[in-house]
Amino acid sequence: MSPLIDLKNLSPLELEAFLTGLGKERFRAGQLLRWIYPRGVTDFAAMTDLAKAFREELAERAVVSSFVPEFEEVSRDGTRKFLFRLADGQSVETVLIPMEEGRATLCISTQVGCAMQCAFCLTGTFGLTRNLTAAEIVNQVCAVRASFPVDNIVLMGMGEPLHNLDNVVRALEILCSTSGFDYSTRKVTLSTSGLVPEMLEFGRRVCVNLAVSLNATTDAVRNELMPINRRYPLAELMRACREYPLLPRQRITFEYILIRGVNDSLDDARRLVKLLHGVKAKVNLIPFNEHAGSAFLAPDPAAIEAFQRHLLNRNIVAIRRASKGQDISAACGQLKGKLEEQKLLT
Repeated sequence: MSPLIDLKNLSPLELEAFLTGLGKERFRAGQLLRWIYPRGVTDFAAMTDLAKAFREELAERAVVSSFVPEFEEVSRDGTRKFLFRLADGQSVETVLIPMEEGRATLCISTQVGCAMQCAFCLTGTFGLTRNLTAAEIVNQVCAVRASFPVDNIVLMGMGEPLHNLDNVVRALEILCSTSGFDYSTRKVTLSTSGLVPEMLEFGRRVCVNLAVSLNATTDAVRNELMPINRRYPLAELMRACREYPLLPRQRITFEYILIRGVNDSLDDARRLVKLLHGVKAKVNLIPFNEHAGSAFLAPDPAAIEAFQRHLLNRNIVAIRRASKGQDISAACGQLKGKLEEQKLLT
Protein backbone atom coordinates (compact mmCIF):
# COMPACT_ATOMS: atom_id res chain seq x y z
CA MET A 1 0.00 0.00 0.00
CA SER A 2 1.34 3.45 -0.93
CA PRO A 3 2.18 5.82 1.95
CA LEU A 4 -0.35 8.53 2.71
CA ILE A 5 0.36 11.90 1.11
CA ASP A 6 0.59 14.91 3.42
CA LEU A 7 -1.47 17.54 1.61
CA LYS A 8 0.59 20.28 3.26
CA ASN A 9 3.53 19.12 1.16
CA LEU A 10 1.68 20.04 -2.02
CA SER A 11 1.68 23.47 -3.64
CA PRO A 12 -1.72 24.66 -4.91
CA LEU A 13 -0.91 23.46 -8.43
CA GLU A 14 0.36 20.13 -7.11
CA LEU A 15 -2.82 19.73 -5.07
CA GLU A 16 -4.87 20.35 -8.23
CA ALA A 17 -2.85 17.68 -10.04
CA PHE A 18 -3.34 15.22 -7.16
CA LEU A 19 -7.11 15.76 -7.23
CA THR A 20 -7.46 15.54 -11.00
CA GLY A 21 -5.56 12.27 -10.73
CA LEU A 22 -8.45 11.07 -8.54
CA GLY A 23 -10.91 12.22 -11.15
CA LYS A 24 -11.99 15.31 -9.18
CA GLU A 25 -12.62 18.85 -10.39
CA ARG A 26 -9.82 21.43 -10.08
CA PHE A 27 -11.91 23.77 -7.91
CA ARG A 28 -11.83 21.14 -5.16
CA ALA A 29 -8.23 22.21 -4.50
CA GLY A 30 -9.43 25.66 -3.45
CA GLN A 31 -11.98 24.10 -1.12
CA LEU A 32 -9.33 21.94 0.52
CA LEU A 33 -6.87 24.80 0.83
CA ARG A 34 -9.47 26.94 2.60
CA TRP A 35 -10.26 24.15 5.06
CA ILE A 36 -6.62 23.34 5.76
CA TYR A 37 -5.16 26.84 6.07
CA PRO A 38 -7.55 29.71 6.99
CA ARG A 39 -9.83 27.35 8.99
CA GLY A 40 -7.05 25.14 10.35
CA VAL A 41 -8.99 21.87 9.89
CA THR A 42 -6.93 18.67 9.69
CA ASP A 43 -9.75 16.07 9.82
CA PHE A 44 -11.33 15.33 6.44
CA ALA A 45 -14.56 14.27 8.18
CA ALA A 46 -15.02 17.88 9.36
CA MET A 47 -14.81 19.34 5.84
CA THR A 48 -18.58 19.42 5.53
CA ASP A 49 -18.98 21.02 2.09
CA LEU A 50 -17.24 18.00 0.52
CA ALA A 51 -19.23 14.89 -0.35
CA LYS A 52 -18.95 12.13 2.24
CA ALA A 53 -17.59 9.65 -0.32
CA PHE A 54 -14.91 12.17 -1.35
CA ARG A 55 -13.90 12.74 2.28
CA GLU A 56 -13.62 8.98 2.81
CA GLU A 57 -11.49 8.62 -0.32
CA LEU A 58 -9.18 11.42 0.87
CA ALA A 59 -8.80 9.76 4.26
CA GLU A 60 -7.63 6.58 2.51
CA ARG A 61 -5.00 8.39 0.46
CA ALA A 62 -3.88 11.48 2.37
CA VAL A 63 -3.36 13.17 5.73
CA VAL A 64 -3.11 16.77 6.92
CA SER A 65 -0.25 17.14 9.40
CA SER A 66 -0.06 19.67 12.22
CA PHE A 67 2.38 20.96 14.84
CA VAL A 68 1.95 21.55 18.57
CA PRO A 69 4.76 23.41 20.37
CA GLU A 70 6.75 21.16 22.67
CA PHE A 71 8.16 24.16 24.54
CA GLU A 72 7.54 27.90 24.60
CA GLU A 73 9.42 30.82 26.14
CA VAL A 74 7.96 34.32 26.54
CA SER A 75 10.08 37.46 26.91
CA ARG A 76 9.22 40.56 28.90
CA ASP A 77 8.98 42.44 25.59
CA GLY A 78 6.38 39.98 24.24
CA THR A 79 8.70 37.94 22.04
CA ARG A 80 7.67 34.27 22.00
CA LYS A 81 9.97 31.42 21.06
CA PHE A 82 8.55 28.02 20.16
CA LEU A 83 10.30 24.69 19.83
CA PHE A 84 8.61 22.13 17.59
CA ARG A 85 9.46 18.42 17.71
CA LEU A 86 9.41 16.77 14.28
CA ALA A 87 8.20 13.27 13.45
CA ASP A 88 11.77 11.90 13.33
CA GLY A 89 12.64 13.36 16.75
CA GLN A 90 14.54 16.38 15.41
CA SER A 91 13.52 19.89 16.49
CA VAL A 92 13.32 23.41 15.08
CA GLU A 93 12.64 26.86 16.49
CA THR A 94 10.17 29.56 15.51
CA VAL A 95 10.05 33.09 16.95
CA LEU A 96 7.08 35.48 17.10
CA ILE A 97 8.32 39.07 17.38
CA PRO A 98 6.00 41.94 18.36
CA MET A 99 6.33 45.01 16.15
CA GLU A 100 4.87 48.51 16.07
CA GLU A 101 1.10 49.18 16.15
CA GLY A 102 0.24 45.73 17.45
CA ARG A 103 1.63 43.85 14.44
CA ALA A 104 3.74 40.72 14.77
CA THR A 105 6.42 39.08 12.60
CA LEU A 106 7.00 35.33 12.60
CA CYS A 107 10.55 34.09 12.00
CA ILE A 108 10.45 30.53 10.67
CA SER A 109 13.06 27.84 10.09
CA THR A 110 13.78 25.98 6.85
CA GLN A 111 16.33 23.36 7.92
CA VAL A 112 17.28 21.28 10.94
CA GLY A 113 20.62 22.89 11.68
CA CYS A 114 22.59 24.69 8.98
CA ALA A 115 25.58 24.00 6.74
CA MET A 116 26.73 27.62 6.40
CA GLN A 117 28.76 27.69 9.65
CA CYS A 118 28.56 31.45 10.16
CA ALA A 119 30.85 32.30 13.07
CA PHE A 120 28.30 34.46 14.92
CA CYS A 121 25.39 31.98 14.65
CA LEU A 122 24.73 29.25 17.19
CA THR A 123 22.66 27.20 14.73
CA GLY A 124 25.74 26.71 12.57
CA THR A 125 27.46 24.85 15.39
CA PHE A 126 24.86 22.06 15.09
CA GLY A 127 25.77 21.34 11.46
CA LEU A 128 23.12 20.43 8.91
CA THR A 129 20.92 17.44 9.74
CA ARG A 130 18.36 17.74 6.96
CA ASN A 131 16.05 20.02 5.02
CA LEU A 132 12.54 20.69 6.25
CA THR A 133 9.68 19.58 4.04
CA ALA A 134 7.22 22.16 2.74
CA ALA A 135 4.73 20.86 5.33
CA GLU A 136 7.22 21.36 8.17
CA ILE A 137 7.88 24.93 7.02
CA VAL A 138 4.19 25.80 6.65
CA ASN A 139 3.19 24.04 9.88
CA GLN A 140 5.23 26.52 11.91
CA VAL A 141 2.95 29.27 10.60
CA CYS A 142 -0.19 27.17 11.09
CA ALA A 143 0.69 26.37 14.71
CA VAL A 144 1.43 29.95 15.73
CA ARG A 145 -1.53 31.43 13.83
CA ALA A 146 -3.84 29.10 15.77
CA SER A 147 -3.20 31.24 18.86
CA PHE A 148 -1.66 34.54 17.70
CA PRO A 149 -2.01 36.94 14.77
CA VAL A 150 0.88 36.81 12.31
CA ASP A 151 1.18 39.86 10.04
CA ASN A 152 4.58 39.28 8.46
CA ILE A 153 6.72 36.20 7.82
CA VAL A 154 10.50 36.06 7.56
CA LEU A 155 12.43 32.95 6.55
CA MET A 156 15.31 33.82 8.81
CA GLY A 157 15.28 31.14 11.50
CA MET A 158 17.36 27.97 11.60
CA GLY A 159 18.89 27.06 8.25
CA GLU A 160 19.75 28.67 4.91
CA PRO A 161 16.46 28.91 2.96
CA LEU A 162 18.10 28.82 -0.47
CA HIS A 163 19.88 25.60 0.48
CA ASN A 164 16.36 24.09 0.54
CA LEU A 165 15.09 25.98 -2.50
CA ASP A 166 12.35 23.71 -3.88
CA ASN A 167 10.63 23.10 -0.54
CA VAL A 168 10.89 26.79 0.34
CA VAL A 169 9.31 27.85 -2.97
CA ARG A 170 6.56 25.28 -2.47
CA ALA A 171 5.87 26.59 1.05
CA LEU A 172 5.79 30.21 -0.15
CA GLU A 173 3.30 29.32 -2.88
CA ILE A 174 1.03 27.91 -0.15
CA LEU A 175 1.47 30.88 2.19
CA CYS A 176 0.74 33.41 -0.57
CA SER A 177 -2.09 31.47 -2.26
CA THR A 178 -5.41 33.32 -2.25
CA SER A 179 -7.04 30.10 -1.04
CA GLY A 180 -4.29 29.48 1.50
CA PHE A 181 -3.14 32.12 3.96
CA ASP A 182 -3.21 34.81 1.25
CA TYR A 183 -0.13 36.66 2.47
CA SER A 184 0.86 39.56 0.27
CA THR A 185 4.32 39.02 -1.18
CA ARG A 186 5.19 42.38 0.43
CA LYS A 187 4.62 40.74 3.83
CA VAL A 188 7.05 37.86 3.26
CA THR A 189 10.86 38.10 3.35
CA LEU A 190 13.51 35.48 2.66
CA SER A 191 16.97 35.95 4.15
CA THR A 192 20.05 34.37 2.58
CA SER A 193 23.72 34.24 3.44
CA GLY A 194 24.49 34.70 -0.24
CA LEU A 195 24.12 31.54 -2.35
CA VAL A 196 24.42 33.43 -5.61
CA PRO A 197 23.07 30.95 -8.22
CA GLU A 198 20.15 29.95 -6.00
CA MET A 199 19.45 33.61 -5.21
CA LEU A 200 19.04 34.47 -8.87
CA GLU A 201 16.91 31.38 -9.51
CA PHE A 202 14.73 32.27 -6.53
CA GLY A 203 14.20 35.76 -7.95
CA ARG A 204 12.95 34.22 -11.18
CA ARG A 205 10.52 31.89 -9.40
CA VAL A 206 9.10 33.92 -6.50
CA CYS A 207 8.37 37.60 -5.94
CA VAL A 208 8.75 38.06 -2.17
CA ASN A 209 11.18 40.40 -0.42
CA LEU A 210 14.87 39.46 -0.35
CA ALA A 211 17.26 40.09 2.54
CA VAL A 212 20.98 39.42 2.26
CA SER A 213 23.01 38.73 5.39
CA LEU A 214 26.10 40.82 4.64
CA ASN A 215 27.87 41.53 7.96
CA ALA A 216 31.24 42.60 6.55
CA THR A 217 32.71 45.00 4.00
CA THR A 218 35.91 43.13 3.09
CA ASP A 219 36.42 39.60 1.84
CA ALA A 220 38.99 38.96 4.58
CA VAL A 221 36.49 39.66 7.38
CA ARG A 222 33.52 38.06 5.63
CA ASN A 223 35.54 34.92 4.92
CA GLU A 224 36.02 34.53 8.67
CA LEU A 225 32.46 35.41 9.64
CA MET A 226 30.68 33.65 6.77
CA PRO A 227 32.56 30.83 5.02
CA ILE A 228 30.12 30.98 2.07
CA ASN A 229 32.03 34.14 1.06
CA ARG A 230 34.97 31.98 -0.02
CA ARG A 231 32.72 30.49 -2.71
CA TYR A 232 30.84 33.67 -3.59
CA PRO A 233 33.00 36.67 -2.60
CA LEU A 234 31.64 40.17 -2.15
CA ALA A 235 32.15 41.33 -5.74
CA GLU A 236 30.18 38.33 -7.06
CA LEU A 237 27.47 38.70 -4.41
CA MET A 238 26.98 42.40 -5.05
CA ARG A 239 26.88 41.81 -8.82
CA ALA A 240 24.04 39.33 -8.23
CA CYS A 241 22.25 41.90 -6.07
CA ARG A 242 22.43 44.45 -8.90
CA GLU A 243 21.00 41.85 -11.32
CA TYR A 244 18.28 40.63 -8.94
CA PRO A 245 14.76 41.24 -10.36
CA LEU A 246 12.91 43.79 -8.24
CA LEU A 247 9.50 45.38 -8.55
CA PRO A 248 9.50 49.18 -9.01
CA ARG A 249 9.26 50.01 -5.29
CA GLN A 250 11.18 47.01 -3.94
CA ARG A 251 14.59 47.18 -2.28
CA ILE A 252 16.97 44.47 -1.16
CA THR A 253 17.45 44.52 2.60
CA PHE A 254 21.03 44.08 3.76
CA GLU A 255 21.32 42.69 7.27
CA TYR A 256 24.43 43.86 9.02
CA ILE A 257 25.16 42.38 12.45
CA LEU A 258 27.42 44.84 14.25
CA ILE A 259 30.16 43.11 16.26
CA ARG A 260 32.47 45.09 18.48
CA GLY A 261 35.93 45.52 17.00
CA VAL A 262 35.15 43.30 14.02
CA ASN A 263 32.93 45.20 11.60
CA ASP A 264 31.60 48.27 13.42
CA SER A 265 34.14 50.97 12.51
CA LEU A 266 33.58 54.11 10.45
CA ASP A 267 35.90 52.63 7.82
CA ASP A 268 33.45 49.73 7.58
CA ALA A 269 30.60 52.20 7.16
CA ARG A 270 32.47 53.97 4.36
CA ARG A 271 33.17 50.68 2.58
CA LEU A 272 29.53 49.66 2.96
CA VAL A 273 28.41 52.82 1.16
CA LYS A 274 30.68 51.90 -1.77
CA LEU A 275 29.48 48.28 -1.82
CA LEU A 276 25.85 49.37 -2.07
CA HIS A 277 26.42 51.73 -5.00
CA GLY A 278 23.97 50.91 -7.76
CA VAL A 279 21.77 48.66 -5.60
CA LYS A 280 18.24 49.56 -4.53
CA ALA A 281 18.97 48.89 -0.89
CA LYS A 282 18.13 49.46 2.71
CA VAL A 283 20.24 48.36 5.67
CA ASN A 284 19.13 46.73 8.91
CA LEU A 285 21.76 47.33 11.59
CA ILE A 286 21.53 44.57 14.20
CA PRO A 287 23.65 44.74 17.36
CA PHE A 288 25.18 41.32 18.06
CA ASN A 289 23.18 39.34 20.63
CA GLU A 290 25.81 37.94 22.99
CA HIS A 291 25.40 34.29 23.98
CA ALA A 292 27.37 31.63 25.83
CA GLY A 293 30.04 29.98 23.73
CA SER A 294 30.70 33.01 21.52
CA ALA A 295 33.72 35.28 21.93
CA PHE A 296 32.00 38.09 20.00
CA LEU A 297 30.74 41.17 21.85
CA ALA A 298 27.87 43.56 21.31
CA PRO A 299 28.96 46.90 19.81
CA ASP A 300 29.27 50.08 21.81
CA PRO A 301 26.14 52.29 21.48
CA ALA A 302 28.29 55.18 20.24
CA ALA A 303 29.72 52.99 17.47
CA ILE A 304 26.21 51.99 16.39
CA GLU A 305 25.09 55.62 16.27
CA ALA A 306 28.16 56.74 14.30
CA PHE A 307 27.80 53.85 11.82
CA GLN A 308 24.12 54.59 11.24
CA ARG A 309 24.65 58.34 10.94
CA HIS A 310 27.30 57.84 8.25
CA LEU A 311 24.88 55.76 6.14
CA LEU A 312 21.97 58.16 6.64
CA ASN A 313 24.12 61.14 5.65
CA ARG A 314 24.84 59.36 2.35
CA ASN A 315 21.12 58.84 1.67
CA ILE A 316 21.11 55.14 2.52
CA VAL A 317 18.07 53.94 4.46
CA ALA A 318 19.59 52.49 7.62
CA ILE A 319 17.35 51.16 10.36
CA ARG A 320 18.61 50.05 13.74
CA ARG A 321 16.84 46.87 14.78
CA ALA A 322 16.43 46.60 18.53
CA SER A 323 17.34 43.20 19.94
CA LYS A 324 14.22 41.37 21.05
CA GLY A 325 13.81 38.59 23.59
CA GLN A 326 17.15 39.16 25.29
CA ASP A 327 15.84 37.68 28.55
CA ILE A 328 14.97 34.37 26.82
CA SER A 329 16.76 32.04 24.40
CA ALA A 330 15.90 34.26 21.44
CA ALA A 331 18.96 33.93 19.24
CA CYS A 332 18.68 31.18 16.62
CA GLY A 333 19.52 27.82 18.15
CA GLN A 334 19.65 28.93 21.78
CA LEU A 335 16.42 27.27 22.89
CA LYS A 336 17.19 24.07 20.98
CA GLY A 337 20.71 24.01 22.39
CA LYS A 338 19.53 24.59 25.93
CA LEU A 339 16.87 21.87 25.82
CA GLU A 340 19.15 19.32 24.14
CA GLU A 341 21.80 20.00 26.80
CA GLN A 342 19.21 19.44 29.55
CA LYS A 343 18.26 16.10 27.98
CA LEU A 344 21.88 14.98 28.06
CA LEU A 345 22.08 15.85 31.76
CA THR A 346 18.93 13.93 32.74
